[in-house]
Amino acid sequence: MTRLIEILISLAIVAVLFLVVGVVLPSSRHLSHSVETNRKLTIVFDTLNSMRRFKDWNPLVLRDPNMEVKLVGKDEGVGARLEYSSKERGLGKGSWEIVKSEAGKLVGFKISNPEPGENKRTQFSLRPTGKNNRNVEITQTYDVDYGWNLLGRYSGLYVSSNVGEDMKMGLARLSNLLATVPNYDYAKLSETDPNNAPKIVDRPAENVLTVTAAVERNNDKIKAQIQGNMEWIKKVIAANGLEAVGPVRIVTNEFGTETYSFDVAQVVRKIGDTSPEAAKLDVKVDGAGNPVKAEYWPATKVVVATSGGHNIAGLPPVRDAVRAWALTRGYTTTERPYEAWKAGIDASFDPALGQFDVYWPVK
Repeated sequence: MTRLIEILISLAIVAVLFLVVGVVLPSSRHLSHSVETNRKLTIVFDTLNSMRRFKDWNPLVLRDPNMEVKLVGKDEGVGARLEYSSKERGLGKGSWEIVKSEAGKLVGFKISNPEPGENKRTQFSLRPTGKNNRNVEITQTYDVDYGWNLLGRYSGLYVSSNVGEDMKMGLARLSNLLATVPNYDYAKLSETDPNNAPKIVDRPAENVLTVTAAVERNNDKIKAQIQGNMEWIKKVIAANGLEAVGPVRIVTNEFGTETYSFDVAQVVRKIGDTSPEAAKLDVKVDGAGNPVKAEYWPATKVVVATSGGHNIAGLPPVRDAVRAWALTRGYTTTERPYEAWKAGIDASFDPALGQFDVYWPVK
């Protein structure tokens, strides 16, 4: 009997200690970790503000490669939500939802998962730093409330080693991801006109006549080559009863330090044909040495941005800016970029008159 009483007393002491320690333990936890990147503030913000790149930086998906992940509702901004489901023990079902979004400043997420605690949230705050504010400091915070859940308070002892390590890994992955994005601020494309901002559009199937060229990076030589190639294209158009659709396009193959390799491209159709979706044409290209090729470009999605007030020398950074915009939103650029020279060939070589729609196919 004495032994039983001793055991009961011991259990009572343990229980009291458990309660006392549990009451003393914090009712909430706060963690903070930071990383620095040299990418533009716009790129950093848009990457975090879009759920389309979530799996590329968040370590959650690494814990279960077979995890089911789906986007619910919008892709970016407040209300964008990602839900996941895993058969792995400790993961179960959960979600991340953007509940705060201030352009260039912060993105906040509400987190739902089976782990102890309530009101779980994480926030990424962005601050320009470094010489001339060229870099961006990304600070991630994590907060969780346990209230009077004593078991939850005890689990909070391990938050630094569990959630904290995930935060460090996620920031490292985010930094590596950002390093793959061309460092061009595409927000500048729409500073004077919001309509110039990059956007995704559907490009219909098209019949295109092309001529490939590679010339020295000299504007006079490039211009002469384009005009000469257009003469070949016009001959094929006339011989096949076709008509040009829209302005000439220049497809960049390689923009080297000394040589520019490109295709001169012209969309064509049968005279009078106004069908929105073009069927493949049987185009005859006759004549010895005729360099024209008839191509059929299938329908696809493209990123397009409008740029003007410069000549072709200003196009390379615009191409990179368009690609950066696509990558931050989870699109993969494919094929080759190209521009529609809306001002015509001559004006496109004038430093102030060029007007271009810059395209890059994506998937």
